[in-house]
Amino acid sequence: MLLAIDIGNTNVVCGLFEGSTLQAHWRLATESRRTDNEYGILLLNLLHNAGFAPGQITGCILSSVVPALTATFDSLLQAYFHHIPVIVGPDTDSGLTLRYANPKEIGSDRIVNAAAAYARYHSDLIIVDFGTATTFCAVTGSGEYLGGVIAPGLGISADALFSRTAKLPKVEIIRPKTVIGTDTIGGIQSGLLFGYVGLVDGIVHRMERELGRRSTVIATGGLATVIAKEAETIQKVLPFLTLEGLEFLYHRNRLT
Repeated sequence: MLLAIDIGNTNVVCGLFEGSTLQAHWRLATESRRTDNEYGILLLNLLHNAGFAPGQITGCILSSVVPALTATFDSLLQAYFHHIPVIVGPDTDSGLTLRYANPKEIGSDRIVNAAAAYARYHSDLIIVDFGTATTFCAVTGSGEYLGGVIAPGLGISADALFSRTAKLPKVEIIRPKTVIGTDTIGGIQSGLLFGYVGLVDGIVHRMERELGRRSTVIATGGLATVIAKEAETIQKVLPFLTLEGLEFLYHRNRLT
């Protein structure tokens, strides 16, 4: 069984694979001050509650955009699961040619998503990941990772609105009944959701014009389903794309 871990700025997402099947997954808060022992005990408890034992783990892979936690998880995986993890980086064999000016600047989660999507579709792709930041990645049909766009995530945008205004309440990010809000909550929900949908569609259209061709547009991340229901450009939603990409990259780069 493979333990795949994606360390993001807001959450640490863990997945347990048997073969290529995702058997269980968990989401933990990203806390850079937590120790390897704290996260290690958390993972052991989650495995135990799901009916698995650490001895069943035969390999580990790690993607991280939080440098302070990369070493923490590397240490706990070796201490608690007795495996040296594959750590995804620009030198990882992803099956892609990185055409970025400085590949070391690419977030490992973006490499994972792009590799997983290209392995599945082998076509021109735009991958939109709705995380703490929303990232757009362009991949060609010949497997070239060209780069993309980084925008503030919807959660960040909402938090900025609430923290910088005295009277606007914090609201749930859901589809309002109408675009024209008839009360303050509806107006905020409309601005957040439809404003962000406009951002997504606008960026995708501009990317496709610059590329000179249409692409398959894939969405992943926490709010992918909510945005995809309203966006004109998103064609597929793959909520576990990053974990599936880690499983793919582990077998492509497994240590012997």
